[in-house]
Amino acid sequence: MISDPDVTALLYLVTIVCFIVALRFLSSPKHARKGNWVGGAGMLVAIGTTLLLEGIENWVLIVVGLAIGTVVGVVGARNVRMTAMPQMVAIFNGVGGGAAALVALAEWHTTLDPAGDETVSIVLSALIGSISFAGSAVAFAKLQELVSGRPIVYPAQNVVNALVVLGAAGLGIAAIAGLDGEWVLLALIGLALVFGVMFVLPIGGADMPVVISLLNAFTGLAASATGFVLDSTVLIVSGMLVGAAGTLLTLLMAKAMNRSVANVLFGAFGQVQAGVGQARTDDGRTVRATTPEDVAVQLSFARKVIVVPGYGMAVAQAQHDVRQLAEVLEERGVDVEYAIHPVAGRMPGHMNVLLAEANVPYTQLHEMDEINPEFPQTDVALVIGANDVTNPAARSDPASPIYGMPILDVDKAASIVVLKRSMRPGFAGIDNELYLDPKATMLFGDAKESVVKLISAVKAS
Repeated sequence: MISDPDVTALLYLVTIVCFIVALRFLSSPKHARKGNWVGGAGMLVAIGTTLLLEGIENWVLIVVGLAIGTVVGVVGARNVRMTAMPQMVAIFNGVGGGAAALVALAEWHTTLDPAGDETVSIVLSALIGSISFAGSAVAFAKLQELVSGRPIVYPAQNVVNALVVLGAAGLGIAAIAGLDGEWVLLALIGLALVFGVMFVLPIGGADMPVVISLLNAFTGLAASATGFVLDSTVLIVSGMLVGAAGTLLTLLMAKAMNRSVANVLFGAFGQVQAGVGQARTDDGRTVRATTPEDVAVQLSFARKVIVVPGYGMAVAQAQHDVRQLAEVLEERGVDVEYAIHPVAGRMPGHMNVLLAEANVPYTQLHEMDEINPEFPQTDVALVIGANDVTNPAARSDPASPIYGMPILDVDKAASIVVLKRSMRPGFAGIDNELYLDPKATMLFGDAKESVVKLISAVKAS
């Protein structure tokens, strides 16, 4: 057992340093794996130190909890596909928020007369943790396609949401002011859960990266408030690190779409539009379909090819085949690079994670600002399931919902090949003008199957 408070403080300091170093490593795909190991080591030190503190009781419950958590973590890490990482991140966010709310409820139940500061911490932990839990559950359901990925709107949604959250805040203020009764915190948690559900339902799939980042920040803030409840410095600091990182990432994601966070959260972006921002067809342009054999000829004789991955690649689990296609082309002397848009996919860094899992070299992955100047010198831009992030309407059509959003300059390549299942609109709910470009051809079908056919056709050409 650890009885010396200085030793405890030193071990927790090691944990905090590990978390900070882990965040630093996670800022680059090249060092992300090392960042996970360092962060995991820090968490192991924190858990071990806490369990060795004097006064720890209920070892049976602790061991059972550790066993359940270990099994869930190991099974999740081994069985959940990389394409399902957004769902896993969302549900893990929710578990963290739910845990914070449960700790707050337990402390309220066991503390007959909490001090003012402790009451504030309990209320904040319960409120923010419950919102994070319910919101993450809805985000998981949307990502898993258990409910529609399109915005689910209802009359006066913003007014209703405001009333619900104000009701929860009012109960929190009453609790802080000294209103007795466990029902106060239970009612607060109930309203917060309702708000979490209603808050995320009107947000569409295009904005899931922002929502996941924001809910991650919420979970961090809830954990930090729980640290004040439990008088745990390491929990306070680690929670604030998560909250700060999630907030910064939320702002960066919104900036990448040239939209405010308020518009992302309350704009119900992604409803299918009728007559607004649609691809224009009144100039005689039409969509042209192509075959794997024709695309293989283009790729084989190209000097430079830029692959633009999107959610379609993730759904088809085509990342390994995309890497194999790139290797076949590189054997023929073709320069292959990858263009990564900040909000492509369903979570921050989604495309980086998938391509890294397929062992695509980090040096070939290029962010939007870095790769855009290369498109005018590119022979073929191969777009695999990326829709809104390649739509030229973001630059040219003021009536488009995505007008002003920074996009990948795919339309400046000499030739454009789009792999897509159908002509259905993307997450933004609008057609893509890129598909009418005279330089663009469409290879319809499942992305994985199409890439496999391209590999065979390139080898045979």
